[in-house]
Amino acid sequence: MKPSDLVLTSTHVRFMNRRFPCTIGRGGLTSHKNEGDGATPRGAHRIVGMLYRADRIARPADWALPIGPSDLWSDDVNDPDYNMMVTAPYQYSHERLRRADPMYDIIILTDWNWPYAVKGRGSAIFIHEWRGPGRPTAGCVAFRRDHLRWIAARIRHETRLVIA
Repeated sequence: MKPSDLVLTSTHVRFMNRRFPCTIGRGGLTSHKNEGDGATPRGAHRIVGMLYRADRIARPADWALPIGPSDLWSDDVNDPDYNMMVTAPYQYSHERLRRADPMYDIIILTDWNWPYAVKGRGSAIFIHEWRGPGRPTAGCVAFRRDHLRWIAARIRHETRLVIA
């Protein structure tokens, strides 16, 4: 592991010689991720992109892309575009990326089950803003807003999210 990796420990994430409190999925950690289990998958996950709400915040990194009003993420195992970013209107089950709350003002995308998704193995594992300390995610890793912004400004494509 390198200092440029986000390394999840039992109490925090270590990144660039700093420690950040975080929350993980309500299902805890797993080596056998399934769609809807709420678990955070173990492994070394590459960072493959960053999205942000340009109407709310400044671009967090020069390679971040804005989230549009019709941007969605497919979480339907019957969808040919399962675990991919799609646009509304959309017939399959999906998650809206442009939310009323600030949770997805910054989304750091990992390569969990992407780009060639295995149906049912679980859709996107994002890094995003938390709902509050100790409040679990649906499987993602989440941080306090100011910590997420600090991290987002410093990660690069070679950064990995390492979950042992």
